[in-house]
Amino acid sequence: MPNPRLAGRYAKSLLDLAIEKGQLDAVYGDMQYLDAVIKSSREFVVVLKSPIIKADKKGKILEAITAGKISVITATFNKLLLTKGREFYLPEIVTAFIAQYKENKGIHTVKLTTAVPISEELKQSLLQQIRVAKNMQHLELNSEVNEALIGGYVLEIGDELVDASIAFDLHNIKKQFQNNDFVYKIR
Repeated sequence: MPNPRLAGRYAKSLLDLAIEKGQLDAVYGDMQYLDAVIKSSREFVVVLKSPIIKADKKGKILEAITAGKISVITATFNKLLLTKGREFYLPEIVTAFIAQYKENKGIHTVKLTTAVPISEELKQSLLQQIRVAKNMQHLELNSEVNEALIGGYVLEIGDELVDASIAFDLHNIKKQFQNNDFVYKIR
């Protein structure tokens, strides 16, 4: 069962400790590594969440996956999660830590979805326009292709959504035709 409050508290504690020890960027790198492992291996997440597998076995698996690839702070934090029986929440904690890190550093995530791949030059131009319009200096662009958009783009900046896709326009036109009283009077 997801528990974002618990994940947020653990992530905040790790963030504060990393800042205190002057190893924030190292721990952030560790969290990115764990996030990549979590996203690429469904089996790893199943093992973490399994009530049947004992904590010591989970600890050995986690240690085998992360040996030499994460800092001492993160390794100790993982052991703490295992000791407290909270390893179940590691994927959520990793996500919460990355979000809190970005908030701490003032990094804003921009998600761009297009119908066809676009050039790197166009992406950089778009980021520069967003920097000027929104007064955001540190931007991180996540770009993906979704052919269902038919054309145009969908841009997400934090809570804001700009849908300039042809699929969105066609959907609006369809709704206008369905709600048009004049069409019913003609029949």
